[in-house]
Amino acid sequence: MKTHVLTGSKNEIVESVGRIDGVIREVIVFVEEPIDALAEPSEEDIFAEMLPYMVDANVVDDSREAIYTRLDGE
Repeated sequence: MKTHVLTGSKNEIVESVGRIDGVIREVIVFVEEPIDALAEPSEEDIFAEMLPYMVDANVVDDSREAIYTRLDGE
């Protein structure tokens, strides 16, 4: 598989994609938000989709010493 990074206007990118030989199965597109949309504060929780994968812990010792100290059975 070969990767391509295409930059430019929308039309330039479309033309560049059309010139690529081979089968194109997936494309990642970065769309810049309009300036007005960036100025508005959003109340959307950007981490909401990650909630099923998160762990809730009240007290966590994340100090360097705690991270690098082996516990019993490790």
